[in-house]
Amino acid sequence: MTEQRIRIERAQNLWSSFTRKLEPLGNGMHLEAEPKLDLADIGGLAGPKEEIATYACAATSPRVYEEWGTQPPTGMLLMGQRGSGKTLLARALSTQTSTSFLHIEVPRLVLDVIHAGKKASEMVHGWAQILDELPQLTVFFDELEFSQAHEIGTRRPDLPVGPIMDFLLELIDRTIVTGEHLVVGATSHPDTLRPAFVAPGRFERIVEVAAKLPDDVVAALQIHTRAAEKRAGRRLFGPIDWEAVVGTTRDASIGDWVRILHAVLRRKARLAAAGEDPGLVQAEDFKVEITRFMQALRRLRLPEGGNYV
Repeated sequence: MTEQRIRIERAQNLWSSFTRKLEPLGNGMHLEAEPKLDLADIGGLAGPKEEIATYACAATSPRVYEEWGTQPPTGMLLMGQRGSGKTLLARALSTQTSTSFLHIEVPRLVLDVIHAGKKASEMVHGWAQILDELPQLTVFFDELEFSQAHEIGTRRPDLPVGPIMDFLLELIDRTIVTGEHLVVGATSHPDTLRPAFVAPGRFERIVEVAAKLPDDVVAALQIHTRAAEKRAGRRLFGPIDWEAVVGTTRDASIGDWVRILHAVLRRKARLAAAGEDPGLVQAEDFKVEITRFMQALRRLRLPEGGNYV
């Protein structure tokens, strides 16, 4: 058994034990022991990807910082609308550094902790203990501006924000102080982000994640079309002017466009299942799904962006 396999299995076993002991914390945290996502798998976002590669040096080549008379930031904050690629960038950092990926869904964590009614000190102690035991991680605090997050209902003034902030900052500080783990935060609401998160010693490096239109969206769509054809083992798409397709709306994030792409493919699959010949995907096929997306955006008042998967 290789050293990496031993590390992965150790991380999985320790994490399983932790989530059984402190279920409220474990419910909002998900460990991916061996992520497989290269930066090249993310369309566009050249600037943020360069930032991720630079931060990776903290794990892969720590002495490089010393040789240049500096040190890595204590943590990195990714800010951008939902579906812009923040989670993918954090996962790619984990892949690049051969570390397990711990995804903390902050809004869900907040609700679970409130409902559980356990003592915060007990949970913080358990958190600090597991951090000392686990092999090096990339720890991703997703959606730090929890009271604005759509997962718990946008703008929740009823939440006990003060105690929650104390608890959350304690989790972040305990993670950073180990000096072992890579720490990344993210927010879709930078305009209202509480200054405490970017205080010295916390998320010191701030990176804006924003797609260049249409280039970054086109790059992402091309990556996903190739991946779909690879899974299918055949050609699925005809000649498409992707810039013209993307230019039909500026309201969709990269994540939204990926969802639209898969909606087109699912419609083709349904036609094939009905015994029809759906033909290759053409630009015309996207018009129907773009119209549906825009109608849903207006009627449901969906939050900006979607999942960039």
